[in-house]
Amino acid sequence: MLDKKKFYINGKWVAPSKANDLDVIDPCTEEPVATISLGSKEDTNAAVSAAKTAFESWKESSKEERVALLEKLLTIYKKRYNEMVDAISLEMGAPTDWSNDVQTASGQSHLEDFILRLKEFKFDKKFSSESNNRICYEPIGVCGLITPWNWPINQIALKVVPAFATGCTMILKPSELAPLSAMLFAEMIDEAGFPPGVFNLVNGDGAGVGTDISGHPDINLVSFTGSTRAGRLISKNAAETIKRVCLELGGKGGNIVFADSYPNAVRDGIRNVMSNSGQSCDAPTRMLVEKSIYERAIKEAADEANLIKVDHASKKGDHIGPVISKTQYDKIVNLIQSGIDEGATLAAGGPELPNGMNKGYFIKPTIFTNVTNDMRIAKEEIFGPVLSIIPFETEDEAIKIVNDTEYGLGNYLQTEDKEKAKRVSRKLNAGIIYVNGIGPDAGTPFGGFKQSGNGREGGVWGLEEYLEVKTVTDWKE
Repeated sequence: MLDKKKFYINGKWVAPSKANDLDVIDPCTEEPVATISLGSKEDTNAAVSAAKTAFESWKESSKEERVALLEKLLTIYKKRYNEMVDAISLEMGAPTDWSNDVQTASGQSHLEDFILRLKEFKFDKKFSSESNNRICYEPIGVCGLITPWNWPINQIALKVVPAFATGCTMILKPSELAPLSAMLFAEMIDEAGFPPGVFNLVNGDGAGVGTDISGHPDINLVSFTGSTRAGRLISKNAAETIKRVCLELGGKGGNIVFADSYPNAVRDGIRNVMSNSGQSCDAPTRMLVEKSIYERAIKEAADEANLIKVDHASKKGDHIGPVISKTQYDKIVNLIQSGIDEGATLAAGGPELPNGMNKGYFIKPTIFTNVTNDMRIAKEEIFGPVLSIIPFETEDEAIKIVNDTEYGLGNYLQTEDKEKAKRVSRKLNAGIIYVNGIGPDAGTPFGGFKQSGNGREGGVWGLEEYLEVKTVTDWKE
């Protein structure tokens, strides 16, 4: 049992101001594996005070100083890479290979890319060749960073690293369900030698530390990744202080599979949804299939789902692990049952535990067919390994169904017709369109339309989120 009760404030690991212990549960076994503390308003205030004090000097640091520290952090991350793999597997039940190849790799990738973008970024520039106005980019100040449990180090790196890079200071509140990777990252930051107060970590839940952060008068920006429901609460709480709020929220991605799609389009779509146990906000959880290939697609989808193994995080090989918690497990099982009750056809999976499992939050890869877009399973973000298949006849019908949602994070389409791909991509309402299963290049922006959030993470766009823009007139060279 790991003792992780301390917070990282002003360059030191310190005890919480008052005892408020919480067990971190291994979702594979339902057993506690660590104890953390849930912070109080006093802990949040201490961290914000340290960050505010540190900002006065850190904002004056040179780009070269910040690059050097981030490069040192990258070296330490690589050295302690396997520790991060183990932490993520333990806290969220990610299979070891997935934790290694995808989850932990994402943190390294973001570090590497932000270092590259920072080296190229100009913090002030001439407005135009005819103007003597100067455009200056300056750090916004103290940042409150609230990260989720489903992609822990991925989201931490997407927030902490650009805040560092732009000269901001910060307080990080990771998810209380998966805090171990964040605390390990704090150890790496400490080892790299960032000045005291630049980075602070306080564990807590959304109602406690999360609320304290979003409403704090000395925090200039809140960046949050999580549910749309929580994003609304954060926006309301932050409104009183008019701070910048950057949100990356839920999704209900549509994946249009046209009759002229490549041969493995359906099977790849199933694997995409089921990876990370379905716990990805941009997962394509609604598959729209052209009617001429619908029956074939149903057979392929069910067969592929049945081929996916479900097992413990410690097992090697290609399989999915559990979902994060009892709360999430119960929600997913309830939604699977609602699909059955509303008349959708259960083609694979179901609400029962996988064969051989009697403990852990494991969900069978589940496929529903004959789904209509007004069913709960088609409208609500399930956040588990559950896919709905919806038939369509025309291109316009497919686009209308995909866009008929409050979300707009990631949509997908499969076709070998290049012109159709361009035409449909422009009509889909989402922050990213994945064409033919191809992922985005490093440094491209990620974020949502509509109730999937605002702002962008990654690359130059990720740096700009943490900067204020100032115009200076009569700047003579």
